[in-house]
Amino acid sequence: MKKRTLGSTDLQVSEIGFGAWAIGGNAHGNSYGPTDNAESIRAIETAVSLGCTFFDTADFYGHGQSEELLGKALKSYRKDIIIATKGGRDFYHEPPGLNFSEEYLTFAVEQSLKRLDTDHIDLYQLHNPPFSLIERGHVFDVLDKLKAQGKIRYYGISIHDPQEGLLALKFGKPASIQVVYNYLKREAAEELFPRAIAQGVGIIAREPLANGFLTGKYTKESIFPVGDIRHRWPAKYQTALTHQAQDFIKKLGNSPFSPAKSAIRFALSQPAVSVVIPGCKTVEQVEENLSGVDVPAQV
Repeated sequence: MKKRTLGSTDLQVSEIGFGAWAIGGNAHGNSYGPTDNAESIRAIETAVSLGCTFFDTADFYGHGQSEELLGKALKSYRKDIIIATKGGRDFYHEPPGLNFSEEYLTFAVEQSLKRLDTDHIDLYQLHNPPFSLIERGHVFDVLDKLKAQGKIRYYGISIHDPQEGLLALKFGKPASIQVVYNYLKREAAEELFPRAIAQGVGIIAREPLANGFLTGKYTKESIFPVGDIRHRWPAKYQTALTHQAQDFIKKLGNSPFSPAKSAIRFALSQPAVSVVIPGCKTVEQVEENLSGVDVPAQV
């Protein structure tokens, strides 16, 4: 597994990381279906054995379960790996909601440290903050304090809309920006990626498999269980996504490489991207996803 530098930091990250959203399970309705904790542990350990050094999670994933599993599985490897997590989605109170106050983020970091069983977080990311918060910029002051205290080494922001990333570059100094980037959703490459390169900010490409659809395993008729975020998707959206994914697969032609590997390579081919984080919850998925590093660019 090759490594890349995350932006202007001293963090050397594997080109393909471990997206730990799915191992949070589906008990709280915000993940990717049922999981088996023992299998999740094996998946994490397999990733390490294959050279993965970057593990991305969030306290919100399984309301702490994803972090706990990573903390347990990675304890003996801690000095050799990079742990990235996120905060700002308050699930400690009902109803869950966004909370980026200094008091809350300070509390959330402490809880994440306990669950991850570590004394520091390598990369702490704001989890989908609203435009207004990014534009005011005050939230970055909180992260600077946590960094000065040694609880986090670097901080970044995880977003959906590339415009949020551009705001973060204007009003803050994030070490990284995590954004959706895949064959079906390429807007981030238009303006955000060049700006990030110019400012020395690392890009973490999330959802490189387009919620699994670029693997070719799902169709417009696929039914997802309650607790899986795709269960709530409108039928029209799922149909459109299926058609778009089929176009990608057709372009691969008779490629000897799987659609999943080719989709991951597509995201990795962007010069701005430091690491791609496909979601993993089984050993089989880890072995498939991490082998995408050896695939040539095809589309």
